[in-house]
Amino acid sequence: IDEALLLAQRFEWHLEPVRQTQTKQGVEVTVNHASREYLDNFFKNKKLFGAYAGRNPYYLENLVFYVQIANRSDKKVFVDPGAFVVVDDRGNQYAVVGVDYVTALAEARAPFATATRGAIEGASPGYFGFSLPLGKMVSAKPQGQFALLKQSSLQGGYYHPGVIHDGLVAFWNPSVNATKVRLRIADIKAGFSADNLPQTSLDFEFDFTATK
Repeated sequence: IDEALLLAQRFEWHLEPVRQTQTKQGVEVTVNHASREYLDNFFKNKKLFGAYAGRNPYYLENLVFYVQIANRSDKKVFVDPGAFVVVDDRGNQYAVVGVDYVTALAEARAPFATATRGAIEGASPGYFGFSLPLGKMVSAKPQGQFALLKQSSLQGGYYHPGVIHDGLVAFWNPSVNATKVRLRIADIKAGFSADNLPQTSLDFEFDFTATK
């Protein structure tokens, strides 16, 4: 209970090494700690987001990773980002923070928010595992933020041979007393049988040294 008071605090983590890659059974996973500078530049990139580029929708309470998963095997795999977790050296485990939680935090922080462009228009198909532009003005800030978060998040589902998907995955900040964190890209289903049943579950663990 005492440890709970130290979680999801407002500060920026610095993780090393910043970028790591692992490959198992033809599935290649690359993770990159998305710092505040990384996210600020990312969401301001007009080449990616066009007229809708703007403010980083994540908060200092969030620990965010850029994740790329490439299926270089000859069979489909199934990815569920909701199964990913972060574990710290204080014995705490953190589930993925859904876009609903982040936008709810935005609504609480800015109840009188002004209109914002919150959709992505003209994004490259497959760049984040999506290709559908919303192409409209979203007038309520929480809704606009939801759209931006949803479009830039790593999408789950079947990844067929040769497919590469990438996007962002967010968690609540670990304990302020943590010095190491582990990101588990967990339970990627592989080796599907003729009955469409997975025969293998792949886990990828990435260890980081954490400093504030």
